Amino acid sequence: MKRLTFAKFSGAGNDFVIINNIERRIPARLYVQYARTLCQRRLSVGADGLLIIEPSAKASCDFRMVYYNADGSRAGMCGNGARCIAMRAWELELCEDIARFETDTGIVTCEIKRGGRVKLKLTEPRDLRTDMRLTVGGTEHLVHYIVTGVPHAVVFVDDLEKIDVVGLGRELRHHKAFAPNGANVNFVAVRNRSSLLVRTYERGVEDETLACGTGCTASAVIAAVREMVRPPVECITRGGESLHISFVLNDPEDMLSPVSQLHLEGRVQHTFDGEIAMP
Repeated sequence: MKRLTFAKFSGAGNDFVIINNIERRIPARLYVQYARTLCQRRLSVGADGLLIIEPSAKASCDFRMVYYNADGSRAGMCGNGARCIAMRAWELELCEDIARFETDTGIVTCEIKRGGRVKLKLTEPRDLRTDMRLTVGGTEHLVHYIVTGVPHAVVFVDDLEKIDVVGLGRELRHHKAFAPNGANVNFVAVRNRSSLLVRTYERGVEDETLACGTGCTASAVIAAVREMVRPPVECITRGGESLHISFVLNDPEDMLSPVSQLHLEGRVQHTFDGEIAMP
């Protein structure tokens, strides 16, 4: 057994274990095992996912972000995870106040701000699909879909407290409309023209999480496209934290992406550091 050092971070309630592997001392073949072990709640550290800092092969980037869900599946992007790993890299002096780094979905930029806030510039969303009528358990649901680094389904509801987020979320996550990879599922209530309440069932965690950055982003973009809100949009998460999403709506004729200049901003907390024995 060897001692593995890690940092625990939270981004608006979305929590992560972060490992610094900038010197590649940990073989990548162990990442899946580490994610499944470290992210177990009650039995280990507990987290929604595992973030690994790796060196980047691109001269223009400070580092590379690798992300695994709690079940060991790899995800191309995680909005809150990106904000947390940028803060950790800044603490480790791997980047300046503006961090530029690789993800599996492209290069992103984060600004480390005062008060523990981090602003992430996201790649433009794609594959917008609206007004999908999907049947689950004999009930038809109006569902919208977009990829904000990872796939997200969005369902607008009147009362979030009356929704079975885990039960219905699981059914929609595995719906044939999103085959073969499935989708994260966001249930959204409109508070006013600039604010949403969002609850998310996350693929890979297979449960509701306290927050999801790309989920809030997907919810804000689709709500704006449907003229329910105007940017910038505040999303209040299940954990009670606020995430702020800013963007510019593109012309409807722009088939590449419904929005541009997309940013996600919110608070990041470095909750604790630790060591754990790992094989």
